[in-house]
Amino acid sequence: MRQTTGGLPTTFWYLWTASLINRTGAVAQIYLGVYLLSVRHFDASYAGLVIGLGGIGTAVGALPGGIIADRWGRRPAMLGASVPAAMTMLALGWVTSQAAVLVLAWVLGVFLGIVRPAFTASIIDVVADADRVRALNLNYWAVNLGSGAAALLAGLLARIEPMLLFAMNAGVLLCSTLMLALKVPETRPAAQVAKAGPVGLGVVFRDRTFMVFVGLTLLGWTMIETNKMLPVALVADGLDVTSYGQVIVVNMALIVVGQLFLPGLVARLRQEHVLAASVMFIGVGFGLVTLADTLGAYALTVAIWTLGEMLMTVANSALTTQLSPASARGRYQGVFGCGLTAAMFLGPTLGGWVAERLGTDTLWVGVFWLGLVLAAANLAVGSARARRTTLLRAASTAVHEAVRQADTRTTGHPAHRHRP
Repeated sequence: MRQTTGGLPTTFWYLWTASLINRTGAVAQIYLGVYLLSVRHFDASYAGLVIGLGGIGTAVGALPGGIIADRWGRRPAMLGASVPAAMTMLALGWVTSQAAVLVLAWVLGVFLGIVRPAFTASIIDVVADADRVRALNLNYWAVNLGSGAAALLAGLLARIEPMLLFAMNAGVLLCSTLMLALKVPETRPAAQVAKAGPVGLGVVFRDRTFMVFVGLTLLGWTMIETNKMLPVALVADGLDVTSYGQVIVVNMALIVVGQLFLPGLVARLRQEHVLAASVMFIGVGFGLVTLADTLGAYALTVAIWTLGEMLMTVANSALTTQLSPASARGRYQGVFGCGLTAAMFLGPTLGGWVAERLGTDTLWVGVFWLGLVLAAANLAVGSARARRTTLLRAASTAVHEAVRQADTRTTGHPAHRHRP
């Protein structure tokens, strides 16, 4: 545990705490579908549309969020979007019009999306290069730990007073924003400020190596998000639909127990091998759903694809830092975050379409074969990623040296490295 958590700067732990607070208090986000069905008495298709629009809004917001983080800094993006997000959350709990709910869900998603690239970039900024994978995995662990607590808390609040879901969610957003405002300084690297230039998204979209990485991650995460179709398979096997909660808890438990220690176990492996293994585990896990017919068998399938999810997260944490130039870190995180969020929409949408028209067995077999294809693709692009990482490391060293020499000429002595 000391090796996993030790040696990280204080600023990181404020960011980590903000993640834990936000996810623990994200009770309205977790229970939104239940709220729309049981409190507002809207139909299931409308509830799905609301949740889908929120996901699209988050994906859309990640793109300007990355630009803001690079142009004006991490703090303007994080602090400027969190407060209106909290206000929108409160409004979402008050309105009753279907049109208003749709609009507010999308707007809320946009504000939340703006925050994410700056938040991730801040973690990368303040942590030393050798510790970044460890730090990002700690943050992922906090998100899952908080989400598990939020699921329990949301059920309690919903029984007392549904409006409490939105009030608490808005309150924790404001509390974490206040903590970030008081404790987390601007972290944008001096090298990025010195190398100021165009801050559009073109620099990211023209980076073929990175965009291939985003595309493969999008497909891999889409596989994971097809787990939303597991209730259909459970019901088809004569199990109660509420059994989904009992089997999906395996996912959260394994991540909370194992995610902290997995980076050290795979540190000596090549990233393309880790990614290839991850999508194979995901494909096998979902492929075995075709054979599962008991609660224990379904839990085993969840355990297998969860291992793949954990491996993918470790490798992605490394690659998002290594493939993102310091001068465009916010934009790179924005595009990557957009891809992940899009998968959260595509997985259930495409999965539902295939399950309805071709059957759930076809869906799970398709996910299995997609895993094999993605494993081969990740192995094929591994050498290109390694070359790109080497070039970026050399360029970063050159920029830092140029900044150091400029400071030396200005002040008459070498600049001391500042670590927030």
